[in-house]
Amino acid sequence: MKIATIIVRTILGLLFLYTSSKYFFNLSPEPASTGEFKAFQLGLVASTYLFPLAKSVEFLCGLSFVTGKFTTLANLVIFPVTLNILLINYFLTPDNLPLAIFVFLGNIFLIFAHWENYKGLFKVN
Repeated sequence: MKIATIIVRTILGLLFLYTSSKYFFNLSPEPASTGEFKAFQLGLVASTYLFPLAKSVEFLCGLSFVTGKFTTLANLVIFPVTLNILLINYFLTPDNLPLAIFVFLGNIFLIFAHWENYKGLFKVN
């Protein structure tokens, strides 16, 4: 279980670091979007703050996953991002759904792998 946790954590961390670095440093052009996703993406870009915020969260959590520091916190912080990645891909770009499922299930796996650290959040006094 420990080896699987390290493998999933590292793969997710590298994926988040890659996507956020690609965004911030314009390493490759964004693929052309079409249909409903294009309208959705234009709205996100028009907000001017949402993409940089999401990519900053991805970068910090990816760094946390790769280094193995603060992974308990990073799992919770990145959860809404992975949920949105899953839902956007499910409803708007189903071609990318397998990767989105992997990212979401990887996040869920890491949460359960560190479940002992979260028990205090659900304790009723």
